[in-house]
Amino acid sequence: MTTTAEPRALLMQLLEPDSRADPYRVYQRIREHGPILMPESNLVVFSSFQDCGDVLRHSSSASDRLKSTVAQREIARGAQPRPFGQPGFLFLDPPDHTRLRRLAQQAFAPKRVKALEADVVTMVDDLLDRAVDAGSLDAVADLAYPLPVAVICRMLGVPIADEPLFSRASALLAKGLDPFITFTGELPVDFAERMEAGHWLRAYIADLVEERRSAPREDLISALIAAEEDGDQLTSDEIVATCNLLLIAGHETTVNLIANAILAMQRHPRHWAALAEDPDRAATIIEETLRHDPPVQLAGRTAGEDMTIGSTSVPKGDTMMVLLAAGQRDPAAFDRPDDFDPDRDNLRHLAFGHGVHFCLGAPLARLEARVALSAVTRRFPGATLAGEPVYKPNVTLRGMASLPLDL
Repeated sequence: MTTTAEPRALLMQLLEPDSRADPYRVYQRIREHGPILMPESNLVVFSSFQDCGDVLRHSSSASDRLKSTVAQREIARGAQPRPFGQPGFLFLDPPDHTRLRRLAQQAFAPKRVKALEADVVTMVDDLLDRAVDAGSLDAVADLAYPLPVAVICRMLGVPIADEPLFSRASALLAKGLDPFITFTGELPVDFAERMEAGHWLRAYIADLVEERRSAPREDLISALIAAEEDGDQLTSDEIVATCNLLLIAGHETTVNLIANAILAMQRHPRHWAALAEDPDRAATIIEETLRHDPPVQLAGRTAGEDMTIGSTSVPKGDTMMVLLAAGQRDPAAFDRPDDFDPDRDNLRHLAFGHGVHFCLGAPLARLEARVALSAVTRRFPGATLAGEPVYKPNVTLRGMASLPLDL
């Protein structure tokens, strides 16, 4: 355990653009220091696999940021408690989280997800047909990015013509998950733009909800309106918050999962060739990607009560930063942790969370990735990297903006 200035400087390095292409060296150094205590910021940072898992599993770990000492201090100074309105259930705790998730998961029943597979196959084939015509493929811009947004727009019943507006809002709001304020205590320079995007997106979805109330369709919004259990239904604000969450979390993370898997296989060509020959290998490729290069690099929790994680005491109200990407390369938990090895024994990770907050959209993300990765390797077995990837500025939802391939 340490409270020296050095690990705090390492945390700041995670925000540096130069760290985006390979943050794992920084994560390694943070992990070697052990838990980082910053009592003046009411922050504790965990980076081992055991500690990360313990935080996510602990019954006193809260997801509602309003329970944090920092949030209460901001509110006392006049800050709005919830500047974007009703939060998605991912950012709430039981019993509110339990109720909202129980109703929302009806729209993600296995039968509904399975029914999307034929559409996903068609979308992927269409995207790869365009790559054939063009003679080149940017794995992000031409496949990993357009596929999830097309799927979520199809699910929500959003006109595909509005996709550019959704993409812009999603990209801005995804950056809002970065720990910029937590680490620096300052607002990012584009904070006002993010706020504007958040309000636009919620207003757009609210209009769709009102349309579906009067004219239901076979889409997710209509399903959420109809979802009922023991006489309980979602309010309009709750439906807007749920759709907002699904768009941002479900889009950006799946983009990163598909692109990260493609990059890993390109850097280890035998896995690309093996998947081209055997589409059933997609499942292990996906799970190892989720461990080795996760779409969500870190998560935050609040100590709902005084807690002990390992040998670290966490006071009630302190924020706990869980560095998933560091923990999943912990040599105490994994043999050869820096190697990408889909054939390793006991594939495991925390990329979809744990317990009551396990990712509701995990089956859909796995479906999209399985179809995309199987198809791109089968159709382009000789594809090679055409340059180094370009990364977006995002820290939490770290991912690429471009990944060019020669076909």
